[in-house]
Amino acid sequence: MTLMTLMTLFTTLLANSGAVALLMLTLLLAPGSVQAAAAPDAKGSLVIIGGALRADNAQVWQRIVGLAGGPGARIAVIPAAAANPQQSGNRLVQTLGEHGSAAFLLPLAPRLPGDVHQAANDPLLAAAVRSAGGAYFSGGDQGRITHALRNPDGSNTLVLDALWDLYRRGGVIAGSSAGAAIMSSTMFYDAKPVLATLQLGVEDGRDIAPGLGFIGDDVFIDQHLLVRGRFARMLPVMLKKGYRLGLGIDENTAAVIGPGRDVEVIGYKGALLLELSRASVDSSQAGFNVANAAISYLDSGDRFNLASGVLTPSADKAGGKLDAARPAHPTRPAPLFCADILGNSAVTDLMAKLIDSDQDQAIGLAFGGPQQGAAKPGFEFRFSRGVHSVGYASATAESSSVYRLRLDVRPIDLGWPAYPYR
Repeated sequence: MTLMTLMTLFTTLLANSGAVALLMLTLLLAPGSVQAAAAPDAKGSLVIIGGALRADNAQVWQRIVGLAGGPGARIAVIPAAAANPQQSGNRLVQTLGEHGSAAFLLPLAPRLPGDVHQAANDPLLAAAVRSAGGAYFSGGDQGRITHALRNPDGSNTLVLDALWDLYRRGGVIAGSSAGAAIMSSTMFYDAKPVLATLQLGVEDGRDIAPGLGFIGDDVFIDQHLLVRGRFARMLPVMLKKGYRLGLGIDENTAAVIGPGRDVEVIGYKGALLLELSRASVDSSQAGFNVANAAISYLDSGDRFNLASGVLTPSADKAGGKLDAARPAHPTRPAPLFCADILGNSAVTDLMAKLIDSDQDQAIGLAFGGPQQGAAKPGFEFRFSRGVHSVGYASATAESSSVYRLRLDVRPIDLGWPAYPYR
């Protein structure tokens, strides 16, 4: 019986009973040897989606299908993270199919009937992944993905080895939300709210845990970035684990990373890039702090090379460079200030104002309410223009890109409770 015949039988069985399908597949193929995963010198691509990917975002879906081989490409949908993996997986298979792929559902999730590690070590499922042009991880709980794809002793399952083989030979690994979090070697696991993460720090095995590391060990990934103000929570993790680069991707947006380490942002909005190669921490100061970090906003269509550090604006911004010495709007008399820097898109709004003003700095605050008590500090985020700072404005849309502002963060006492103005 051929693999294609087996997969056809599997699809029919799965529509009626995931457990029956998995049992039948196990009986149809005896265990065999599978090559162990090699070092991540992959020829393939990653499509890292910040979550909430809409079915009508054709640019992202079609890029996934194209990188998997084009029309008719086989893409394994892995719904391990989902609360309802059958439903989520079937919907993703349908959406990828509508964009030209021959997507199929891999019955691999802790919330499906049966032993998830038995499924992840099934040679037939591993062979189906290895022979595909791509794989897609659903959103949900990223801990379910790593639990499913690693054996209890921490070693790779056969399916995880097959995913690495697919990626090494030139296939695409895509994932949204939880499927994005697992792309770096460290991921958020059971994370606290953003402000509490700054106040209390992160703990291995609780707030953060090992991811699958498809992007390598040098870049930290986070998702739902601008909508949820999560750029701030990336900083404690990056400092704790020694990351010098962090890439946070917004919802309905993707970062496409090719074998040359070139990042292209596509979709609805953009991504924030954090660079800590020149950053420092004042250990004598109580509370989280960092000085001389660099922060950039990569808008849709922008590119950044992780190896060279070269930033390239999208074509519609190429002629719209904002000269920091002669800003287009030099008459902003009031200091640039944001009272809630963790609000939806507040950080990028403030960055765009700063790069196109005659002021050198902008201030954002993050603080909690009275329920937190006086012992927990707020934080000041100071953004500064420097000699390497540059911005670009689109000629066709209300959008801009901002590259390499300096970012300093320090704890502050806001003196809660607040008193009325007199």
